Amino acid sequence: MLRAALAGDALMAMKYYENVLDLVGNTPLVKLNRVVEPGMAEVYAKLDTLNPTGSIKDRIAINMVRRAEEQGLLKPGATLVESTSGNTGLGLAMAGAVRGYKCVCTMPDKMSQEKIDMLKAYGAEVVVTRTDLAHDHPDSYVEVAKRIARETPGGFYTDQYSNPANPEAHYLTTGPEIWEDTDGQIDSLVGGIGTGGTISGAGKYLKEKAAEAGREVFISCPDPEGSIYHDEFYKGESGEPSIYRVEGIGHDFMVDTLDFTVIDEVTLVSDRDSFLMARRLAREEGIFSGGSAGTAIVGALQVARRLGPGKIVVVIIPDTGVRYLSKLYNEDWMKDMGYIGPAQRLGTVREVLEFKHGAVEFAEPEETLGHIAQRMSRQGISQMPVQGNGERALMIHELDILQGLVQGTCTKDDSAMAVAKTMEGEVHLDDPLTKVQNVFDANNVAVVMDEGDIIGIISKIDVVEFLAQRT
Repeated sequence: MLRAALAGDALMAMKYYENVLDLVGNTPLVKLNRVVEPGMAEVYAKLDTLNPTGSIKDRIAINMVRRAEEQGLLKPGATLVESTSGNTGLGLAMAGAVRGYKCVCTMPDKMSQEKIDMLKAYGAEVVVTRTDLAHDHPDSYVEVAKRIARETPGGFYTDQYSNPANPEAHYLTTGPEIWEDTDGQIDSLVGGIGTGGTISGAGKYLKEKAAEAGREVFISCPDPEGSIYHDEFYKGESGEPSIYRVEGIGHDFMVDTLDFTVIDEVTLVSDRDSFLMARRLAREEGIFSGGSAGTAIVGALQVARRLGPGKIVVVIIPDTGVRYLSKLYNEDWMKDMGYIGPAQRLGTVREVLEFKHGAVEFAEPEETLGHIAQRMSRQGISQMPVQGNGERALMIHELDILQGLVQGTCTKDDSAMAVAKTMEGEVHLDDPLTKVQNVFDANNVAVVMDEGDIIGIISKIDVVEFLAQRT
């Protein structure tokens, strides 16, 4: 709570907060500009990186502690115990420092050293366990935390995976903040699923408020490849979980704090796409975040592309990149993991399109070959995709028109369909230029696809000009 005090005869007003816990929440929305493409909905990032420990988990930490105190579950000198990927532990360690509680955190060994060091800086004890153990294994980070809480006098397992105070924190704070800051005009909320508390609490609030206004809010949850949530959402059962390296979201077991009824879709995002997007977010938007924010942004851009102009998408940025300097922001680590290499340093398809500018020229199915040839000449291009052909994407090449006219198999008055061929040479926005070169070896041009749509055509000269301006 912000307080004001009067000091001395001069009646000088001093404004201050009672303690650091009062700084949690009320984080701002920031419009994304450079990672958002033309024709998309507006995308706003909720920067929960600006909470005191740098993550959204501060919200649930103080709410879980507050509720436990209200219920008489915490006595002076108690020990807070939590199984955590780091961020909830940091929030609890901060709360413990203010309230006078000890803190013990168990963590899987895939988590960054920065998180471990930060927890120790707050005075917490850290117990590191193996990542590759099932959640119910006696030596997993979850079971070890439960055991420590049982065996420690005054120990209290905050249990973020089952504690109703977790989603409640977001129902009481995150959801209302987003609704107020968008003036109730939000169309979609996008966020990853860790414990599910953020999306369940905030999503529930937003859906309720939208329903009162006769509207709907679409809740989308990008999830790491290897997590079980995608299969659980669509199939009602878990596939075989595998190790993924994005921290803080996804899981290998179902949690009680997740409410699937609030969620409209779960999409899969790879580690590589998550990390590369997080790095783009820092370099193109000035927002320094963790890998899970990259996952969320990938998903948010997919939603924004579907919704189109005039709509509002809010995406949760869960934590700061400071705690991942040794991982996704470390060039050697990224190379060792195979996420970047010489191919990525040359550039990507996305960078070439941004350098090239210009819209794709499409041929209409009934447009004459003579007219298409004139347009190709004016535009200085040698190919055109055919507009609107359902599932079968077609392309017209200048050489095919020439051969058809010379061989007499078509005339200038015939339609585009007379020479159109099945399109080949597809590439995607985050593909490296080495892949584009491989396409050039087999095709005249590379066709840039995104969500099933043709969004760009890259020729050899486009790549030459792009590389020339970088040297």
